[in-house]
Amino acid sequence: MIKVAPSILSADFSRLGDEICDVKAAGADYLHFDVMDGIFVPNISFGIPVLKSVRSCCDMFLDVHLMVTKPVRYAEQFCLAGADLLNFHVEADSRENIFEAINIAKACGKKCGVTLKPGTKAEDVLPFIETVDLILIMTVEPGFGGQSFMECQLPKISA
Repeated sequence: MIKVAPSILSADFSRLGDEICDVKAAGADYLHFDVMDGIFVPNISFGIPVLKSVRSCCDMFLDVHLMVTKPVRYAEQFCLAGADLLNFHVEADSRENIFEAINIAKACGKKCGVTLKPGTKAEDVLPFIETVDLILIMTVEPGFGGQSFMECQLPKISA
């Protein structure tokens, strides 16, 4: 199943509300939030206040990609702020803590996914595959927009 999920990372934040309306009118299925902490990835984006603000005026499905260290610390807060789905990087913490983050999100009634960086083996999702709703294979190095698609990730997607 294909879903279109434009990232607000590409938005003009002075026009965020209008741009969300534009992508919704164009048929986007989800709205994707790339949350970066400057530690797990070398950039900082936005967090809970922006998500709350968007949720208060938008009924779209909100897909939150947490590119943060130890995401278990924030799972419940992002759920309460309005996320419909949380994506956790398998590289961001111990396996046990990623499972705990998934359990927190599920207890909040949310969907979950696990994400792999380009350098991470496809097999690293296997422990999570029965507990998540989706698997996100990064086809760029996380942390910055505007990168070229990494075709070398296609075999991982197939796997």
